[in-house]
Amino acid sequence: MPTPAEWVLFLGTAALFALSPGPGVLYVLARSLRGGRSEGVRSVVGNALGASVHVVAAALGLSALLATSAVAFTVVKIAGALYLVYLGVQAIVRRHDDGTGGIDATATGVESGGAVKRWARSPLAQGVIAELLNPKTALYFMALLPHFVHPETAPAPLVFALLGFVAVAMAAAVDLAVAVFAGSLSVRFVNNPRLRVRQRVAAGLSMIGLGGFVAVAE
Repeated sequence: MPTPAEWVLFLGTAALFALSPGPGVLYVLARSLRGGRSEGVRSVVGNALGASVHVVAAALGLSALLATSAVAFTVVKIAGALYLVYLGVQAIVRRHDDGTGGIDATATGVESGGAVKRWARSPLAQGVIAELLNPKTALYFMALLPHFVHPETAPAPLVFALLGFVAVAMAAAVDLAVAVFAGSLSVRFVNNPRLRVRQRVAAGLSMIGLGGFVAVAE
C-alpha cells in the first residue's frame, strides 16, 4: 500500500486529472445542458463505469497493450474520435427533438430492436462507450498508478484496482458537480425552443470538434 506521503501525492495528482477538461466531462456538460440533471447524472454514471473497465484492464495488465502498441492505440483513438463525431452529428440532426419521441419514433417498447436502440442512445450507454474508447484514460492509469504500488507489502492487482477506483470516484464527483450546475441551466433551454435548438447545435459542434482533437492527439 502507498505510504501516507504517497497517498497525498496520489490524491493531488488524481484531483488534477479529475479537474482537467476532457471528453468525459465535456460529454456530461453537453448532455446536462440538453436533457437536464437526470441525463447529466446518468452520463456521469456511464463515464464512471467506462473508466472502471479501464481500471480493471490496467490491473490485469491488458492496458499495457495500448502503451506498447502504436497500432492498438491508434485504432482505439480513431474509434473514440469517430464516436464523438457521431454523437455531435446526432445532436445537430435531432436539434428539434422535443423529447416526446425523437429517440425512436417507431419503437413502442414491444420490439426488441427499439429497446436496443433506446438503450444505445441513452446517456449512460453513450457515456460508457465514450469513456471506453478514450485510450488516454487507460494510459493515465498505466503511467500513474504503478508508482504507488508496492508488491512486497500487498498484492499489486488489488492495490492497483483500489487506487484506480479512488481516481474514478474523484473524477465522478467533479462530473457530478458539472451535471448539477449545467442541469440547472437547462431549464432556460427547455422554456425557449429557439435557444434550445441553438444550444444543441453548439453542443454538437463542440462534440465534433472534440472528436477532431482526439483524432490528432498524440
